[in-house]
Amino acid sequence: MKNLNRIAILLLIGLLFGACGATNRLTMGAAEPARITIPSDVMKIGIINRSVPSEGNKTLDQIDKILSLEGLKMDKEGAEAAVAGVQDELTRFVRYESVDIIEDSKVQRKGLGVFPAALSWQDVDRICEENDVDLLISLEFYDTDTKADVAAEMVEVPNNFGIKAKVPHTRITLNTVIKNGWRVYYPPTKDILDEVASNNYVTSTGQGINPVKAMEAVVGRKEAVLQNSTYIGNLYGLDTRPKSRRVTRDYFVSGTDNFVVARRRAQAGDWQGAAQLWEQEVNNPKGKIAGRACYNMAIINEINGDLDAAIDWASRSYSDYGTNEALRYINILRNRVNDERRVDQQLSR
Repeated sequence: MKNLNRIAILLLIGLLFGACGATNRLTMGAAEPARITIPSDVMKIGIINRSVPSEGNKTLDQIDKILSLEGLKMDKEGAEAAVAGVQDELTRFVRYESVDIIEDSKVQRKGLGVFPAALSWQDVDRICEENDVDLLISLEFYDTDTKADVAAEMVEVPNNFGIKAKVPHTRITLNTVIKNGWRVYYPPTKDILDEVASNNYVTSTGQGINPVKAMEAVVGRKEAVLQNSTYIGNLYGLDTRPKSRRVTRDYFVSGTDNFVVARRRAQAGDWQGAAQLWEQEVNNPKGKIAGRACYNMAIINEINGDLDAAIDWASRSYSDYGTNEALRYINILRNRVNDERRVDQQLSR
């Protein structure tokens, strides 16, 4: 019985290695649509900051600042850095004629770390008309919340006489969470194109002979928060731009001598030379070989950017020869076609 189990295990291992040995993997670039689709007629963008505390919330805001050991201007300057980060990123995208930060004292502000009610479309229309912009990006809320972790202990340090003496020592760790939320308002259709919130974290530490000295040692915290806030804005701006990502594909490398030679050509970067050999096998009398060849022809057409031809070859591989891998590949290719169309729309003017 033990021998039978051993044989079964060896056969399974052999099948696994055989399956892995039948294919090689490649990577290629693929377009990824922007998470936020900005309509093609938008040429001028306005950015507003609704996160400044309103009169009714100033008391709560000040208490929060004291409790979380924040600087008096931390939230205000952090929000401004985030808004500037969005502007910087959008300005790099040559599609837009202008990207302006709008100061509007009439904008309803809440100043709390949660989404306020959306702006009325009357306000959105007014802001856009007064500032000659087509679309409004709003930092709806921005709030930093800092918690202090204090550890006190006695440590030995040498004095002027070389004798170690025990002195109090305090270590403070400040964990700051940056809470922020954004909306994108599009007046022509009265649509909120995006609404997203996120938390980002900054940690800083300091130590000294007492809590006051330890706090003084926590330098650079404000700068770190501002840098992170700028980065948050940059990332939100990038959400409006298509990206490129790396994707992986498996192609067949065994079946006939042509597959073996084609494998070496592909490894040497001669993909067109490999495709010439695969094409010679698409009518092989053995269905398994022909199906693999058709599948690989789909791969080379995707590499060359002809997704329609790639779908045709993958469909032939599955429908005519039953290559199981081809069915999944067809769906991948169709998704790529949809992504390419969305990217074209997002880049069109």
